[in-house]
Amino acid sequence: MKPRITVELASRVKNLPPYLFATIDKMKQEARAKGTDLIDLSIGDPDMPTPKHIVDAMKVAVEKPEHHRYPSYEGMLSFRAAVATWYKRRFDVELDPGAEVLSLIGSKEGIGHIPLAFVETGDVVLVPSPGYPVYPVGTLFAGGEIHIMPLWEKNGFLPDLKSIPWDVLKRTKLIYINYPNNPTSACAPRSFYEEVIDLAATYNFIVCHDAAYSEIYYDNDKPISFLELDGAKEVGIEMHSLSKTYNMTGWRIGCAVGNSDVIAGLGKIKTNLDSGVFQAIQEASVAALETDDRILAEMRNTYQERRDVLYKGLNDLGMKVIKPKATFYLWTQVPAGFDSASFVAHLLEKAGVLGTPGNGFGAPGEGYIRFALTVPVARMKEAVERIGKAL
Repeated sequence: MKPRITVELASRVKNLPPYLFATIDKMKQEARAKGTDLIDLSIGDPDMPTPKHIVDAMKVAVEKPEHHRYPSYEGMLSFRAAVATWYKRRFDVELDPGAEVLSLIGSKEGIGHIPLAFVETGDVVLVPSPGYPVYPVGTLFAGGEIHIMPLWEKNGFLPDLKSIPWDVLKRTKLIYINYPNNPTSACAPRSFYEEVIDLAATYNFIVCHDAAYSEIYYDNDKPISFLELDGAKEVGIEMHSLSKTYNMTGWRIGCAVGNSDVIAGLGKIKTNLDSGVFQAIQEASVAALETDDRILAEMRNTYQERRDVLYKGLNDLGMKVIKPKATFYLWTQVPAGFDSASFVAHLLEKAGVLGTPGNGFGAPGEGYIRFALTVPVARMKEAVERIGKAL
């Protein structure tokens, strides 16, 4: 037998913490292997199906031979035009489909790749914490330096931009912001975006706004787009995903929109690393972007009913819960005597209910657990009953 090579990971990979949701998946598999009747409130993966008219459009599109060849790197012009039309209708934001819209293989891909286009060794990226784990990981892959912006409840889960040191700001190349926020469910006022725009213009850095949850909102209180603000397009871009809005997580399609120079830089990374989104998916996504809002309102109503059940139930158990105005998450303080990880483990063992530990989103998330509203109301009520017994 010939000798086996020694495989050593690159330092950029060796030094990474385990990906949060891969760890959660392992916990689920182990629980189910033990026969646990698991109520999974961990990962934000919609349980409702993709609307039928989108699936029907995909069935037609996938039969077209022209879609079975390489797609365009930037995305089909028809898809990019549909994104621009949607932005005009939803936010009254004008976009040039040719220069200010780029297709993504889900917004996660764009979030992870944008530092590769602009960040060099020694550059700083401002990262919210708790936050989506891809923000710091994408920064590390590009060789950038992470500066954490803590999101504290006392500040409405908004970063204190005034506390960022001057010597950090002068080396900053990129800032990630995310509202409605995952995991805290907070929304941002116009004044916050104005502050971000002024700071970016002063110190010449790029704003990347992750707006994946803008269409999951309650009580008709619609979140705004970062690009609605004067000067936003001069300093940055917004990334959107069809995953949560249209229950299309497995389809892997999203978009980046805004500053044409930033869009072009991200596009250069994509042309070298991927070959674009399957055109049949793009064509079906045009149908998604044209969806009647009554269909989306039905989905929002479903999430709102679940939110109200879980919010009331956890409050009745004496837990301190943040009532979300948007997203399908509840950000909940863990009871005394537990930290984030131990409380998740306790609920899994004693109640068969799985949430996500807040510290998995960054150290400032310690002391919280995130619950996703991705099971039917009956199971949500059962989850509350089980949690009550476990407490």
